[in-house]
Amino acid sequence: MSRSKALAQGAQTLADAGLEDPRSEARLLLGAALGVGLEGLIGAPERALENGQRQHFEALINRRAAREPAAYILGQREFWSLDFTVNGATLIPRPDSETLIEVALDGMSDCDAPHRLLDFGTGSGCLLLALLSELPGACGLGVDISPEALAVAHGNAARLGLGERARFLCGDWGRAVAGSHDLIVANPPYIEDGEMAGLAPEITRFEPASALAGGPDGMACYRALAPDIARLLAPGGLAVIEVGAGQADAVAAVMSAQGLAEKGRRQDLAGVERCLLLQR
Repeated sequence: MSRSKALAQGAQTLADAGLEDPRSEARLLLGAALGVGLEGLIGAPERALENGQRQHFEALINRRAAREPAAYILGQREFWSLDFTVNGATLIPRPDSETLIEVALDGMSDCDAPHRLLDFGTGSGCLLLALLSELPGACGLGVDISPEALAVAHGNAARLGLGERARFLCGDWGRAVAGSHDLIVANPPYIEDGEMAGLAPEITRFEPASALAGGPDGMACYRALAPDIARLLAPGGLAVIEVGAGQADAVAAVMSAQGLAEKGRRQDLAGVERCLLLQR
């Protein structure tokens, strides 16, 4: 079977499974099965697949047709132009969350200073490590309740050459954290429990529910986090917190009750209010 025919068959399988862009996804998986990039596929469309390559490609297509996210199939996802290892223990980093990185960096008066960073619910470590890649004098702590997620974050830090400046702690938000931090970031679970079942199968079947569900009103984790952020944020420091669509006012009120003043909001590329900027 030629590469072009395999691609067509794979795309049809994914189209039948209801995927929105089946050809692009099939091309991505074919490249992974062959170990080549897009240029390699374009340059030799009629080259025949070996039996092992065909079987590998079909296995990848079947996994994606079952709605397993491509990031989990490939084991990685790009975020802030960095490649992060991901698996079923971690959320898949979303482009919307890059808004937090932009806001945090805009709020740093001196990017070379020895800033102390804290990332709540670090998951794959994407927020903390993206920030450390831009702040050469900084060090940071990533906290997560999942040991499996922290193992992924540890590996990402080492692979990106940031292991000496990143530490990770298994804990329930800030209960085991002390000290003062110049920048706190968090992307907590904020989906209402009743909305979970209506999400895409890629999310409901494969991503960790504990990193998504935010209680009956989606606010449980913000209520738990607010006292910790207020206690751990340095005077003059900045907290940047991701929020779900329509949650900004409610989250701001929860934070204000703990003495955290809203200093601004930032929309993501879709125009949704995606994060709050807070100071003591």
